[in-house]
Amino acid sequence: MTIEQITERICAFRDAREWMQFHDPKEMAVAITAEAGELLQHFVWQQQGQIEQRVRERMPELKDEMADVGILLFEMAHNLGINLGQAMLEKIERNEARYPVAKARGSNAKYNEL
Repeated sequence: MTIEQITERICAFRDAREWMQFHDPKEMAVAITAEAGELLQHFVWQQQGQIEQRVRERMPELKDEMADVGILLFEMAHNLGINLGQAMLEKIERNEARYPVAKARGSNAKYNEL
């Protein structure tokens, strides 16, 4: 399915419940942040050696939290009239310019520190 098709399904779910009234930009941003926090909670206090096991053991929960973030993000973009797919492609292009392979390969430095 495309981003647009998934977004249509998200909006149909929302509209059937008359929830648009609760989905202003601030509330959507808060909800995205809350759901991202729930995703992060799975990794709090986990050391490097524990993370792979945590991912294996909690994959269903991780998938749900990631889906929650994605659903809210897709809807927020739709509500604001943003073509999320196009916005993502444009951001990737900017990142390709900021992080040229020759300088960025194997480095976790920010673009202005390469």
